[in-house]
Amino acid sequence: MSFWANKKVVVTGGAGFLGQVVVAQLREAGCSSIVVPRSRDCDLREKADIVHLLESSRPDIIIHLAAVVGGIGANRENPGKYFYDNMMMGVQLMEQARVFGVKKFTAIGTICAYPKFTPVPFKEDDLWIGYPEETNAPYGLAKKMLLVQAQAYRQQYGLNAIYLLPVNLYGPADNFAPNSSHVIPALIKKCVDAKHSGAKSITVWGTGKATREFLYVDDAARGIIMATEKYDKPEPVNLGTDMEVAIKDLVDLIVELTGFKGDVIWDASQPDGQPRRRLDVTRAYEQFGFKAEVSFREGLKRTIEWYAQHKDVNS
Repeated sequence: MSFWANKKVVVTGGAGFLGQVVVAQLREAGCSSIVVPRSRDCDLREKADIVHLLESSRPDIIIHLAAVVGGIGANRENPGKYFYDNMMMGVQLMEQARVFGVKKFTAIGTICAYPKFTPVPFKEDDLWIGYPEETNAPYGLAKKMLLVQAQAYRQQYGLNAIYLLPVNLYGPADNFAPNSSHVIPALIKKCVDAKHSGAKSITVWGTGKATREFLYVDDAARGIIMATEKYDKPEPVNLGTDMEVAIKDLVDLIVELTGFKGDVIWDASQPDGQPRRRLDVTRAYEQFGFKAEVSFREGLKRTIEWYAQHKDVNS
């Protein structure tokens, strides 16, 4: 009998980029009772809406993926909104999960919770050694409070709440909107669109010196499901690949895979964001056997192919 066979699961953000993959994988794992609240019907910032959701669904498990999120530009323009929305959603949902006797609460944090100058690779024990990178600190700290709440609720109430830290995600059906997308979909859109329009160049923010680590969305979903099933400890857990790539090298690879032949112009007046990112992924492997499987090049190819096919609706 599958662990998931008789479980009722609420997946907040289940209609989003990561959420759709989590829901699909839950179904493949044998879960037949999945509730995906939609923001138009259920405002997770409002206690009454959360109470109604849990009264009607009575879940055994909540996987909290919902977030208000964007790239560097969007974070710079919406620090108050990103702090408030993410803080209120997480705090009220976990509190009501406790009140309703939910057996498992999986909180999805963010790599932006780490200090700006965290030693590389990022170890979970270093989460509190400094302040996050300024452009996304309000978002990162709001999500970081879910870790504090999960640990406090475990200690006082015995709530089986876990906290996962996925690195930057990418994959098909990502957010390609220019004003809020992250680096990979933004670069793919620029290159594919420029190739189709015959543009001679694209402009990229920053210097290209910053590094990032990226996790394919299918791998991230699998890690979340494995942790929800098998992990029951207060310590946070990184989900990543342990592979660091400079933004300049990322741009070169996307230019190659999309076939864009023009010039790349670097706008050094725009921020690089956090200088380096690479995760120590030892804990995830040791605690519940998670290891990323999709290679970076293969993941990028799949993402580019998806965008090329759906370009007209993502313009």
